[in-house]
Amino acid sequence: MTRAQIAALLVACCATAASAQSAPLATNRLTPAERAAGWHLLFDGATLKGWRGLGYDSVPTAHWKVSGRAIHKVPTGTVPRLRDGQPAAGGDLMTTGTYRDFELAFDWKVPPGANSGVKYNVSEEMSKLTANHAALGFEYQVLDDSLHPDNKIPSHRAGALYDLIPPDAGKRLAPVGQWNSSRIVLRGNHGEHWLNGRKVVSYDLGTPRFDSLFKASKYRPIAGFADHRAGHIVLQDHGDEAWYRNLRIRELKP
Repeated sequence: MTRAQIAALLVACCATAASAQSAPLATNRLTPAERAAGWHLLFDGATLKGWRGLGYDSVPTAHWKVSGRAIHKVPTGTVPRLRDGQPAAGGDLMTTGTYRDFELAFDWKVPPGANSGVKYNVSEEMSKLTANHAALGFEYQVLDDSLHPDNKIPSHRAGALYDLIPPDAGKRLAPVGQWNSSRIVLRGNHGEHWLNGRKVVSYDLGTPRFDSLFKASKYRPIAGFADHRAGHIVLQDHGDEAWYRNLRIRELKP
């Protein structure tokens, strides 16, 4: 092989490598192995099919959009105004289906100072009795730990079981504005939160430890809150901007 041929081969290899590095990773897709393992998508990357607002028959589209192949929570400050000057109605976004024993995986990111969350074990009926389009259920906290004031409370930091169990101190959180990968497992009375490949929360319903944490939380007055049920998966409208993608779930045997 001549020097010219070697040089041309090196250029071609470098170009191929650069192209591979710059190509976007596949999002909102399942591999054959994932499908075989029982996973299915909750978000198709293009529409909000399979979702609606809590307490609504449809999606509150002034607050929730599909942008860049992600579910985008429009910040309240930029939500369109009605003729009377009030912002268009919003609220939490929930799956139309319910899930009892499951593993949920999702990616999320937030801008500086933002607060959101992924709720599960959610009863829409209970939520509508006590809150205006806001879900009552266990919450995987989504937060900018560096700037949001909730960072002062350990059980309010990213990855926590909100207001109940703080995340493990060894958690790894991506820099604000970058994607994090999370998982929630609820099987029987056992629950887990995972963040970027590490388990950061583990709990068991009905144990003395959990009962003590529940009694010390803001949820104590809500009868039936901690009962294990077939519940909706919910993306929280906390007013702040947030993005979610790669939402997928598989049902587990109890």
